[in-house]
Amino acid sequence: MWAAMARAGETSDWRSLELARYATDNALTTITRSLYTDHFNHVVTRGWPRNAPTVTSAEPASDPSTVMLSDCGDSTRWLKYQEGTSTLVDDKPGGRQSIVAEVKRQADGAWRVTQFAVQGVGSC
Repeated sequence: MWAAMARAGETSDWRSLELARYATDNALTTITRSLYTDHFNHVVTRGWPRNAPTVTSAEPASDPSTVMLSDCGDSTRWLKYQEGTSTLVDDKPGGRQSIVAEVKRQADGAWRVTQFAVQGVGSC
C-alpha cells in the first residue's frame, strides 16, 4: 500500500487505480483525500517510505480474516514539495513514526488495508 501511495504521490494522482489493489474502506478514503488535497495545492511527494510491518494479531487464529500490523515507518526520505520546485512544503523533516493497520481478506480473496493510523514523527 505504501509503495502504491508513494508512486501516486509523485504526481498527486488521487485517482490512481493501483491504490484500490492494496487499500479499501477508510484506508482508501484517507489516502485519496490526502492525495486530492496535495493535487489541489500543487504539492507532490518525492522519495519512498521505509516500512517493516509485523503482525501483532490474527483473528480468528485458525483461519485469519483480519490481521493487525504494527510498524515504525520511516518517512525521512519521503517528503512533500511544491510542484515543479525543490521547495519543501513542510519545514519539518520526515522521521520514524508509529503505524498500526488493519488488513482484511476481501471477498475476492485479496488482502487489503481497511484502516490505518500514523502517529507523529518521533513516536517510535
